[in-house]
Formats: sequence, structure tokens, C-alpha cells
Amino acid sequence: MNSLNSMLLEGNVVRDPVLKETAKGTPVCTFSIASNRYYKQDDTLEKETSFFEVETWGKLAEACGKSCRKGRGVRVVGRMKQDRWTGTDGKNYSRVKIVGEHVEFKPVFSKNAEKEPQKNPETAAVEQESGIQTVPVF
Repeated sequence: MNSLNSMLLEGNVVRDPVLKETAKGTPVCTFSIASNRYYKQDDTLEKETSFFEVETWGKLAEACGKSCRKGRGVRVVGRMKQDRWTGTDGKNYSRVKIVGEHVEFKPVFSKNAEKEPQKNPETAAVEQESGIQTVPVF
């Protein structure tokens, strides 16, 4: 029986994504997101920022490669995966990343827009083609 391994993560893209293909031609996209947590300690509001590596595959990877840009808000639903390897120095290493199975892009607002988010025409086409939706987050 599988153990529960499910993640819901919301934050902002730290840098533009890297879109590559495997040797068999499968698209894979990697990007990092920063997620903020606020908490109160004594009478001070504190901020804690965590950074997470996200990896997407297939059509979702293509959509993320086109729509994710530095600073854009995203919501990622996926699972955690641990990579393990032995380095050239003989030491064992490991890294945990998020494998995204669903990605929602927060709308990009124009400074001139009052209530309606402005979509980049390229982003709107990618979202329609891949079935990914931009959801307003208020």
C-alpha cells in the first residue's frame, strides 16, 4: 500500500524556468518557488521564506516553460520525491524536490486594470491548449 505523499504549495517563481527534453524527447521543466509564512513572536510579526524546487513533465512542463516567469504567483499540487546519488568524491547525497502534477498560474495584473486581470495573449493560448487555468486569488 502506498503512503500518503501529497503537497499543496503556493508562492512566487524565483527565476525563469528551465525547459529540457529527456533522451526520449519527453519535456521536463524545473523551476523554483518561494513561499512565505508569517507568524507572531512576542509582539512582532515575523516572516519566514522557504524555497522549493519543482519539476513538471510532459504537456504540463511545456505549459510551465511558457507561462512561468520570475515573480509570477503559482499554486502547485504534487508529490515529494527524493533523489539520491553518490558524488565523484564517494559521498552519498540526496535532495528533495516537488514533482508537480497540477499547476495553476495566478493572474498577472496590469497597473491600469481595476478589477479584471490582464492576460498575456501568449499565456492565454498556452493555458487554453494545455487545459491549465488561471485562477483569480483574492
